[in-house]
Amino acid sequence: MNTSYVFDINSDKSFENLALQIFKYQAKNNTVYKEFVSYLNINPLNINYLTDIPFLPIQFFKTHNIISSKAQIETTFLSSGTTGMTQSKHHITDISIYKKSFKKGFQHFYGNNQDYIILALLPSYLEQNSSSLIYMVENFVKKSKSKYSGFYLYNLDELAKKLNELDTNNNKILLIGVSYALLDLIEKYQFSLKNTIIMETGGMKGRRKELIRKELHQILCKGFGVKKIHSEYGMTELLSQAYSKGNGTFFTPPWMKILIRDTEDALTLLPHHKTGGINIIDLANINSCSFIATQDLGKTSPDNSFEIMGRFDNSDIRGCNLMVV
Repeated sequence: MNTSYVFDINSDKSFENLALQIFKYQAKNNTVYKEFVSYLNINPLNINYLTDIPFLPIQFFKTHNIISSKAQIETTFLSSGTTGMTQSKHHITDISIYKKSFKKGFQHFYGNNQDYIILALLPSYLEQNSSSLIYMVENFVKKSKSKYSGFYLYNLDELAKKLNELDTNNNKILLIGVSYALLDLIEKYQFSLKNTIIMETGGMKGRRKELIRKELHQILCKGFGVKKIHSEYGMTELLSQAYSKGNGTFFTPPWMKILIRDTEDALTLLPHHKTGGINIIDLANINSCSFIATQDLGKTSPDNSFEIMGRFDNSDIRGCNLMVV
């Protein structure tokens, strides 16, 4: 199926038209999704509206190969999680789609990533192989025009010194970090940053007790001397990311959409401002599955923004979004 149209979406109508095409393609070519749709007694030919599309439970990425393409697998991204957990596997048959997605997604909200000094504080992700987050940030670092862009493992002293120096020189800086590592940094150093975006990716990774997002952001704002904390919302099973520029309010790029399902009836969708399970449509997932029912809880607003409210009880702890509210 032609993937070039995914990033040309410019209206709700064009999104729905392409989503329906991709649904029919995946319901035919993705063995697991095809069986899932059949199990629900749904005839793909009778699906004519976005809201009628069934969403595959995200747990299937742990137990099955979710592939819609017959092309050879180029790489496989694995979820983080803690020792002993079953990892999700996202088999990628065309890595260029992911590259285009995260580049255009970042550009949609922040402009060209080449214009930023990218400082990455993602130790737990660096320690494992096959992280989709590391793949994205590594690409940002390589494409950055600055020689100062790079990863920091546990060398917080070096990072603190570099961050203060760069910020005072009116550089455009993005510090992206896992939550516990950002907290480690501000416990050792106090900052008063004027030109730096602090972006957390979630994740205490079992290193600290979980905090509600509001409390975490208050601590980080005080420690870094900034007014707002930005956030990235992504996961192994997706090839797109949503971003928040503060207050925990996320927006998606044009080829990604959030719907909310009833926690008691997975096939029923809820209106805006009602809390329920987060369903994600990621059209960049054209070669795996674009319609995923996550274990996150949230709510949407009429301006197409959404909030993360927590997680379902007894669901696996995930590396990219461990925070609850």
